Amino acid sequence: MKEVINIYKRHKLSIDNYITTLVASLPPDYIANAQSILSSHRYIQLIYKVDGEYRQISPVVCRRRSEEAHIHSDKSHYFAKLKLNDEGIYISNPYIHYRTGKASISVVVYRDGVYNVFDIHLIALLEELRLIEYNSFHDRFKKSVYALGSILLAIVAILLLLYGGYKLLVLFMQDETNFLHDVFKSIIAITLGLAIYDLAKQIFEHEVIFNSFHHAEDKEYKVLGKFLISIVIALSIETLMVVFKIALDDYSKMLSAFYLLLGTTIMFVGLAFFYKTIMGNKPEED
Repeated sequence: MKEVINIYKRHKLSIDNYITTLVASLPPDYIANAQSILSSHRYIQLIYKVDGEYRQISPVVCRRRSEEAHIHSDKSHYFAKLKLNDEGIYISNPYIHYRTGKASISVVVYRDGVYNVFDIHLIALLEELRLIEYNSFHDRFKKSVYALGSILLAIVAILLLLYGGYKLLVLFMQDETNFLHDVFKSIIAITLGLAIYDLAKQIFEHEVIFNSFHHAEDKEYKVLGKFLISIVIALSIETLMVVFKIALDDYSKMLSAFYLLLGTTIMFVGLAFFYKTIMGNKPEED
């Protein structure tokens, strides 16, 4: 939404001129010719009329249906700050449309004592004017792939969590067991499950639910960073488990534990350098 608005603001003058020209070229009776207007201009989402007292006097004509439920309803709250230009046209600021949930603008045309309202899909309009390149099929396909991948990751995470809980439960059901080994095994399974679930949640939120037109420059780094933090925590727990196990069983293998600890420390330092680099290259906000 933010990126779409920025593009709209940069080209607002040319877009407003295009809309003014478009309105002048349409048939005078907008409602009677609504279906031909909607089929010819795919970025127009709906059309309706409001009288001089700000009451709706026509059905809301959409692409696939016509709704009469709101005829005679009061629309004065929408027209409270309406300021028409010299051509009798008002173009609203971008907003999220209540029907479609998409970035939209409203265009009000005052003709013969009647306000004609057009709701326009902003992304489709920008695409029509060649100001952006947007492929709705590709966007839906990409969201589907990300949704499937994140759901599968979430299933794996839940299985790991259940396995960790099972290993913890087994401790109380067996007479003889390697207590430390099973406890740390349970902790590792649960930690990895949480790490994978957090990754799945990040992917689903950023790529499926809150997917914006353009990706934020540091969004991928945030997802990767959170996942790496979870992995470093899991490796730290694994290292601690190995150190304890070697300390209790065989001191001759302590060198292997040292190498594992050294590797985990290097990964931790690398993660810190990663964050320092990203934060250092992040542009300052105005």
